[in-house]
Amino acid sequence: MKFKTTPYHSDLLKDKDRLSVFFEAIIEYDLNNDLAYDLGCGSGVLSYFLADKFNEVISLEIDEKASKCAQENLSDYSNVKVINTDALEFNFPKKADLIVCEMLDTALIDEEEVPVLNNAKKYLTEDGEIIPQGIINTVELVNLERHYVHWDEDVNYDVLSKPIVYSKINFKDDINPEFQVNLKLKANKEGIVNGLKITTFTKLNDNIICGPTPMLNPPLLIPLDDVEVKVNDYINVELKYIMGNGIESIKTKYL
Repeated sequence: MKFKTTPYHSDLLKDKDRLSVFFEAIIEYDLNNDLAYDLGCGSGVLSYFLADKFNEVISLEIDEKASKCAQENLSDYSNVKVINTDALEFNFPKKADLIVCEMLDTALIDEEEVPVLNNAKKYLTEDGEIIPQGIINTVELVNLERHYVHWDEDVNYDVLSKPIVYSKINFKDDINPEFQVNLKLKANKEGIVNGLKITTFTKLNDNIICGPTPMLNPPLLIPLDDVEVKVNDYINVELKYIMGNGIESIKTKYL
């Protein structure tokens, strides 16, 4: 099937790794199949996967152009309803067996996955599921060329520590968007530490965990003041951000 898309959603569709893991997770879903919500449906490709598994699919998209594309792409499916609305303001008519929400970005900082799910999961049945199930965040010490927050795309940097897991988030839990953690990282190379690298892994279901792809959670690079380290030195850093409030909310300091 050829999808009509906006330029941004066209790039999403070209990311075959991202698309395939969501397809596999939806195909593997084998519980109740009355109703699914697709929150932030974009051009409608995930709703397209859902359409053959559920009696009813309600797909929400805030962007008017993307919503029109989804309506056209899914027009042959009488069981799919596409609504141009903000998922934070939508009056959910009933509880769903499955919520699909792919408002993902690195550490959930720059997209609205957390506020949207904190609201929407009230409309999930008792044994309902969410795709994806959650995320796992890791962090490393790095030496950066660029001294501002940026993504790991066509940039050079040197990694100076092994990654450690600093948070795991289950989307069924109540999530406080105001995140804070004290990190203790051990240098395994000599050099100048001047940044952190955050990498996010997406847990689609019990069987599928996906690392970063071109359009799914590229690693995030966060600057720090220069500190010289030797092998086995420990660096302690406080990391704070507000999930859903953008990279401007990121704050760091040495402890």
